[in-house]
Amino acid sequence: MLTKYSLITKIKGCLRFPRSPVVLCDSWAHLLRTGTLKMRLLWELLVLHSVMVCLADDNTLHGPVFLQEPNSMIFPLDSEEKKVKLSCEVKGNPRPTIGWKLNGSSIDVGMDYRYSLVEGSLLINNPNKSQDAGTYQCVATNPFGTIVSREAKLQFAYLENFKTRTRSTVSVRQGQGMVLLCGPPPHSGELSYAWIFNEYPSFVHQDSRRFVSQETGNLYIAKVETSDVGNYTCVVTNTVTNSRVLGPPTPLVLRNDGVMGEYEPKIEVQFPETVPSAKGTTVKLECFALGNPVPTISWRRADGKQIPRKARRHRSSGLLEIPNFQQEDAGPYECVAENVRGKNVARGQLTFYAQPSWIQRIGDVHAAIEERVSWECRASGRPKPSYRWLKDGEPLLPQGRVQLEQGSLTIPNVSLSDAGMYQCVAENRHGVIFASAELSVIAIGPDFSKTLLKKLTLVKVGGDVIIECKPKASPRPTYSWKKGKDILRENERITVLDDGSLRIVNVTKSDAGSYTCVATNHFGTASSTGSLVVKDPTRVMVSPFSMDVTVGESIVLPCQVSHDHSLDIVFTWSFNGHLIDFEKDGDHFERVGGDSAGDLMIRSIQLKHAGKYVCMVQTSVDKLSAAADLIVRGPPGPPEAVTIDEVTDTTAQLSWRPGADNHSPITMYVVQARTPFSVGWQAVSTVPEIIDGRTFTATVVGLNPWVEYEFRVVAANLIGIGEPSRPSEKRRTEEALPEVTPANVSGGGGSKSELVITWETVPEELQNGGGFGYVVAFRPLGTVSWMQTVVASPDAARYVFRNESLPPFSPYEVKVGVYNNKGEGSFSPVTVVYSAEEEPTRAPTTVLARSLSASDVEVSWAPPWENQHKGRIQGYEVRCWQHDEKEENAKRIRTVGNQTSTKVSNLRGNALYHLAVRAYNTAGTGPSSAAVNVTTKKPPPSQPPGNIVWNSSDSKIILNWDQVKALDNESEVRGYKVLYRWNRQSSTSVIETNKTSVELSLPFDEDYIIEIKPFSDGGDGSSSEQIRIPKISNAYARGSGSSTSSACTLSALSTIMISLTARSSL
Repeated sequence: MLTKYSLITKIKGCLRFPRSPVVLCDSWAHLLRTGTLKMRLLWELLVLHSVMVCLADDNTLHGPVFLQEPNSMIFPLDSEEKKVKLSCEVKGNPRPTIGWKLNGSSIDVGMDYRYSLVEGSLLINNPNKSQDAGTYQCVATNPFGTIVSREAKLQFAYLENFKTRTRSTVSVRQGQGMVLLCGPPPHSGELSYAWIFNEYPSFVHQDSRRFVSQETGNLYIAKVETSDVGNYTCVVTNTVTNSRVLGPPTPLVLRNDGVMGEYEPKIEVQFPETVPSAKGTTVKLECFALGNPVPTISWRRADGKQIPRKARRHRSSGLLEIPNFQQEDAGPYECVAENVRGKNVARGQLTFYAQPSWIQRIGDVHAAIEERVSWECRASGRPKPSYRWLKDGEPLLPQGRVQLEQGSLTIPNVSLSDAGMYQCVAENRHGVIFASAELSVIAIGPDFSKTLLKKLTLVKVGGDVIIECKPKASPRPTYSWKKGKDILRENERITVLDDGSLRIVNVTKSDAGSYTCVATNHFGTASSTGSLVVKDPTRVMVSPFSMDVTVGESIVLPCQVSHDHSLDIVFTWSFNGHLIDFEKDGDHFERVGGDSAGDLMIRSIQLKHAGKYVCMVQTSVDKLSAAADLIVRGPPGPPEAVTIDEVTDTTAQLSWRPGADNHSPITMYVVQARTPFSVGWQAVSTVPEIIDGRTFTATVVGLNPWVEYEFRVVAANLIGIGEPSRPSEKRRTEEALPEVTPANVSGGGGSKSELVITWETVPEELQNGGGFGYVVAFRPLGTVSWMQTVVASPDAARYVFRNESLPPFSPYEVKVGVYNNKGEGSFSPVTVVYSAEEEPTRAPTTVLARSLSASDVEVSWAPPWENQHKGRIQGYEVRCWQHDEKEENAKRIRTVGNQTSTKVSNLRGNALYHLAVRAYNTAGTGPSSAAVNVTTKKPPPSQPPGNIVWNSSDSKIILNWDQVKALDNESEVRGYKVLYRWNRQSSTSVIETNKTSVELSLPFDEDYIIEIKPFSDGGDGSSSEQIRIPKISNAYARGSGSSTSSACTLSALSTIMISLTARSSL
């Protein structure tokens, strides 16, 4: 008989759909209520379940899934909250119901008023440590099954008071080690310890002599001193509740029977022999020793490995802390306590453990009835986790069809009773983890609604075709086929495949028609029909053919076919196995031809276009291809492996291997060279002079000694010049005597008693060797013996010979030679250079200055008497500075030769200036004359002439303008300058007048440009705007201001009015 639970699984569809068959749902519900279910045939039950599964929406209906699971927690007993909440949030459709287990037993929330459920979470009011401490699990259930959450431990934290109120006095000798026991009271939760010395808040400071163990709470003093005498109180703090209690004080006194002598360390605090440590946690190891003198503490690994860098040492190394503990941190550790009397060692093993963590979870499975179902879950952990399985919250044991092996679960032939919620549980002694999944078992009759046969299938004559038949069905149906209305019989051409599809090979025209697939299982029969259409095959009529072309040419590869015109045809081309992208490669490739042709045009062929071309033709019933090879002839490829076999001072022996000839024989090679001093690559001379295509060695000649060269080779054939080879290695030619002498040897100048000799340096590429330098030779003109000196720097371009007896400005013959590591070269031609001269010793006399205008001053002077000074005079330097400026910032003007006056310009008007003059030559400047003063004239008028009017009569032009009046700070007007020129000339004529009119005799056949400006003692004033007077055909004309650009024809005495703002027309 079916149980109540299995009946519920059969009526899941009634819960899912408002539109489920009412009769069926009511029938099953009635059977469930009355308990009068009778035996029915298995297939009847499956039919009912299949109907409901077909109607189900698997995307919305599912079993329970945890969104939030409870976490372990420690609850402080003295908390004001007085409530504990264990969270649990679940989703599912239908909505799951939630229950709870404590230590494996179900909690009846209704039986204890302290328990309540808040949206699935368990709320415990007034929690009690004796009743409520334990392991909790959340249990979620809906019609699809049950799942249980991970385990959450509820613990209670508390700290009671010390039981005893007094402690005995501890009496020790000075220098002796001592331990004060804390003995914490009953508690739950992690504790921390400290000690008060005498009175709060004076706490014991931990250092190399004093240590408080956080494992036991005891206080250790390695060596007692007189300052340690007093009362000690242990302070215990619960880190969870933050509550604190104080133990009874322990008096410490010194004995009077002497001082303790020195003794070796005795380790009182040490870590266990085995310390299990969880992955990712912070591991703390304590070690402390008593001794006299106070021992030092050090740490090491007993296996010789280094202690991790992340490890930290605290409290004078009494505490070793290793954060983020990992597998590689595990191993044997040693604490060494040492003083002058000896040492002691404590050892322990850190072992690594890790709670289980999922590597592979299980996932939901939707299986057809009678299918094979297999799950595998895998978890990491140390020690290696073991596995167990739950179904609907209850342990699942291996039985009959259910096979369990570690993390694997297999059901070879699934049935409806196997549907439900499954959980894989991985656990080791450090933790437990759960993974959940739902198994849905589907049982339905064949259904083609979503997988109809293809309405129309096309195939060519002689081809093969498969008509797929894939209805949805569970269990798998049996298949049969019809052609038209007749049962289709299998033969050597016609086969029904295992998956129900129909295969026909070597198709003929008679195979065309309609085909029906019929699928049948226990739950029903269904069919679907499609048509097969047989077409004539496509044939290639003109195939592409192999060709031999030259770079730069254009060709067409033909590809023409005959085909059934009722079918669409597609041409594609591949090149060396890759499809040609006509958009991307449109510069070279183009499809040409009509409907039945897919010819390929290749324009401007390059070497890279050589290879295999395949024309591919495809219709909906067949595809075929035709290939051709394209050989491209072009300039040769780069030669390879250019090698320098031997070098001398001026030659290099090269060899190379030929590159690709690109289907045209190589006719010659050219060698090129490059140095750090050349501009790019240069062709070089070789032996043989012309290198033919069968020669792969050559000697480069005409090289410079001691220069670093690299070479490359370029090949050529009848088609063109190819790409150059990769450069050879760099090699330096051998040294040789220098041959090039310095150019432009000259000199002169310098300071007193100096002979300055200069030259142009020899370029590095012409120095012919290392250790390059210069030999400077000189002698007084007319003598025989040469004086020589060596200048060792190759970059030197100057030598100064100093001698107090050297006469000034005396001629010397000079030459400069060269040398290097190989020896001396030749000298430059002899040239004459003068020694340095003395600067002038006397100042110019009779310095006079007068103002020429507002901006110009003229200064004059008399040269020093020839018999009163030394030093040649090359010219004079005039210094000019304004009265309120510093002399060192003076403007300087130099004259050349015997000139004894000059003009200083660009000065400020109406300003006081000081001027001084001194002589100069190549040796420097002489003493300065006394300064003279001069005041520049007032600036010229700033107002230009206005109201300019002109008249023409009898070949004359008469100009009139208003008088210009100077401002108070400007020079008075002395007259006016009229400047005029032909429009097409650049030279200007000037007429001066002290009146405000002028008469000009000018021919009328030219345009004229006229300007008027005042002048004064301060110089020329501001000019009027340019006036343009056009050529005039009449004898009489009049105008004012600037003329327009066009000539005017006027009657007698007619007036031309011209805008003063028309300057842009000029």
